[in-house]
Amino acid sequence: MATIRSKGNKATELRVVAMFRTHGISGWRRGSTLPGRPDFVLRAVRLAVFVDGCFWHGCPKHGTKPRTNAAFWRRKIATNKARDRRVNRELRGMGWRVLRIWEHELARKNEGRLLRRLEMLMLPRRTRLPSSVLIRCLGHRGHGARPREGTERSGILKRG
Repeated sequence: MATIRSKGNKATELRVVAMFRTHGISGWRRGSTLPGRPDFVLRAVRLAVFVDGCFWHGCPKHGTKPRTNAAFWRRKIATNKARDRRVNRELRGMGWRVLRIWEHELARKNEGRLLRRLEMLMLPRRTRLPSSVLIRCLGHRGHGARPREGTERSGILKRG
């Protein structure tokens, strides 16, 4: 476990950097001193982005439970999850929005869904729509579907 780096991990934070650059998302910074030390901060829209490792943060889909020293790891992961909830509350109390991305969500096949989540959080609060309206506007037709022809999103992200 000591060999897992907390910064500059190609499978996590650097993948998000590449996605931001590819899709023309600007204004992000790393190395913030906000509570919880978010991996990325978009100050203009007050958005804190965390990239959570499936093991370290107890992903319900991919988190593994070590057999050796099981009680220690159960406590450790439970403590991490409690800290994540506390940091989310603290940042929201300061007027920030919080986006937590699971490590497994960084796969190419999930990129569209992740970009839609990011785009929705980047919209000004007063223009955000209820999810039922948003689903109709984006032409969502189920898991991984693309918007229907003729439906346009807000244009915050660069289109290829």
